Amino acid sequence: KREGALDRLLADVGKAHLVVLDEFGYVPFDVDGARLLYQVISDSYEKRSMVLATNVEFSRRGTVFADDKLAAAIVDRVVHHGRLVEFGGPSHRLEESLMLGKSGS
Repeated sequence: KREGALDRLLADVGKAHLVVLDEFGYVPFDVDGARLLYQVISDSYEKRSMVLATNVEFSRRGTVFADDKLAAAIVDRVVHHGRLVEFGGPSHRLEESLMLGKSGS
């Protein structure tokens, strides 16, 4: 936004058929970041597919965003046509960890 590239970035996202947000919620958003993310999700709503990979429960989204109402609006759009896929079991990264003496093969 400060560099004047936001409109071009949003236009590029608007051309995508799929938007992938990996590690979603790993780092909390400030108010401006949360509003920008809301804009991307709202503009994508019912227009393109989205994949959000996260380990943050829906009930804890308010801690990720600077505003509980904004978090509720984002979750509302994501879950309306969404499918929840949960993966259980041990962490692949831990299983393959060199630090823990695993060979990775």
